[in-house]
Amino acid sequence: MSKLPTLLLLLLCLASFTSGEIKKLKIRSDNRPMILFERFGFTHTGQASISVSSVSVISSLATPDPSGLGFFLLSEESLIQVLIELQQNPNFCVLESNYIQRLFTFRDLSPPPNSSFDRAYPVTSPNEYSLFFANCAPESKVSMDVRTELYNLDGRVKDYLSAGLTQLPTLYFLFSLVYFGFLAVWVLVCLKNRISVHRIHGLMALLVVMKALNLLFAAEDKHYVKVTGTAHGWDVLFYIFQSMRVVLLFTVIVLIGTGWSFLKPFLQDREKKVLMIVIPLQVLANVASVVIGETGPFIKDWVTWNQVFLIVDIVCCCAIIFPIVWSIRSLRETSKTDGKAARNLAKLTLFRQFYIVVIGYLYFTRIVVFALRTISAYKYQWVAYSAEEIVSLAFYIVMFYMFRPVERNEYFVLDDEEEEAAALALQDEEFEL
Repeated sequence: MSKLPTLLLLLLCLASFTSGEIKKLKIRSDNRPMILFERFGFTHTGQASISVSSVSVISSLATPDPSGLGFFLLSEESLIQVLIELQQNPNFCVLESNYIQRLFTFRDLSPPPNSSFDRAYPVTSPNEYSLFFANCAPESKVSMDVRTELYNLDGRVKDYLSAGLTQLPTLYFLFSLVYFGFLAVWVLVCLKNRISVHRIHGLMALLVVMKALNLLFAAEDKHYVKVTGTAHGWDVLFYIFQSMRVVLLFTVIVLIGTGWSFLKPFLQDREKKVLMIVIPLQVLANVASVVIGETGPFIKDWVTWNQVFLIVDIVCCCAIIFPIVWSIRSLRETSKTDGKAARNLAKLTLFRQFYIVVIGYLYFTRIVVFALRTISAYKYQWVAYSAEEIVSLAFYIVMFYMFRPVERNEYFVLDDEEEEAAALALQDEEFEL
């Protein structure tokens, strides 16, 4: 039990953004001292319904005390007190703590062979709680079938989304409409400037389609979870379009960073290698995302999948920066020999701006959004999701504006009178990153 405080803290940190719904799972021969099922924000009308059946406990020592195995709710405010208790006494059973809301222990189970329990508990104090199962019996393995149902009552209607996430269906739907409008504007711009349209502009249009569909199906997914407790298959479409959108986003950033179809019709070997690394890693990251989202923290490898997703995402974010840096350095070298100072200065400026925009986007969506979700009150978790979508939309608008298809843009600045000033600018400014 000495590792329990660290395990408890790690689980709560990683599971800080799970949403409630009806979950059914089978636990077989599990010896973990603590199993986190989910985290949920309850209002004053919150309910926690738990049903267990087919319960069996196998121990290599004496017959375990059934009061040492059971379910409880733990609020974030009480977490520190429980951690202190566990650190002061490693053999302390968390089910004996005065800082938890104990639901039931195996002492309340019906006698064998049924060994089952089914009850709903009202949550009297509105807060965000984590639902845990604790096993304080040493050298014991537990098997059981569990069904959890966490929800808030809106009159007589059950709302299976956490108090801070119940606005997500509307939020995602509105943003999907914005992206469909964005797509219409982009198509009009491309049609108006057919001569200047490159292959990358087609990929950019496809990216907007994937983003809009991803948000639309995310709205449907969350709506059905909110109303019924299950996604009714909408989660499959959501994960499909999310995977396609993320892979396509990283691909578009890499291709723009290399100057493909703008500056050159082909990719160099090192640029192809970046794509060969980023795309499979993004596929792996999306597999990890599906496992994290669909299983929950109660599976044994859930923490491992979180770590895989985090590492892969960091590697991909770093990898897509290299092509932009290579393009800036290549243009810098070219500017010394081809005599087209104004054109090269415009390209360098554009790529440096794009580099800054990409860095800002990755920093905000990976770090700032995580911080917002961590520090926001449970009732206002939707604010972090709104901020992420607003910044993503701003990134799309800036990127698409910078590389829009126009007959005369920054790539084609060739005015003779600007050559001398541009040459001096290239000499004075090193464009160091």
